[in-house]
Amino acid sequence: AGWFKRLLHKSKPSSVESSLNNSCSASSSSSSSSSSTKSSVSSPSTSLSRSIRLSPMSDINASDSPRWAKSYDVCICHSEVDLEVVEELVSYLEGQPESFRCFLQLRDAAPGSAMVTELCDAVQNSHCWVMLITPSFLRDPWCKYQMHQALAEAPMANGRTIPVLKDVDRRDYPRELRNLFYIYMALKEKSFRQIRDTVVR
Repeated sequence: AGWFKRLLHKSKPSSVESSLNNSCSASSSSSSSSSSTKSSVSSPSTSLSRSIRLSPMSDINASDSPRWAKSYDVCICHSEVDLEVVEELVSYLEGQPESFRCFLQLRDAAPGSAMVTELCDAVQNSHCWVMLITPSFLRDPWCKYQMHQALAEAPMANGRTIPVLKDVDRRDYPRELRNLFYIYMALKEKSFRQIRDTVVR
């Protein structure tokens, strides 16, 4: 009981404060000695704020970047009817300075392997999943399967699901995605830029 009382009566805040003041006064005295024109001593709060530096943004192209832990940066989920728009998007993303690696099923799936296996592998090995939601997407059971696979993978993969609406009313937006912000594709160029910026983040 005696050691516990002594522990309670210790003045920790004052000791922490005094050590903080000592370190701040030491830093301010060293800075004042180096510059003869500065006569005022900076307060502890300004000294601390000066010592805080924002860490620079990590370079996603660096060899040690988490980007390279997966095979693809973006997996595109879409209806075959919308292939033309998707090919334009993939061409745009792959042509960026970051050279995004996109999985496009009709182009990148291995011939002879099961469609479901290829899709699951692509979803698991991607950082982001772009879903081009169009009237064709909503009518296609395969597209809904892709959507559910991406949503199931996202929480474990620390990835991002990016819904992109095209020619679809807000009321027809899939219920499964209603907790996610979406990009509405009106102007292709602007929407492609938004998708690119989201992938970078």
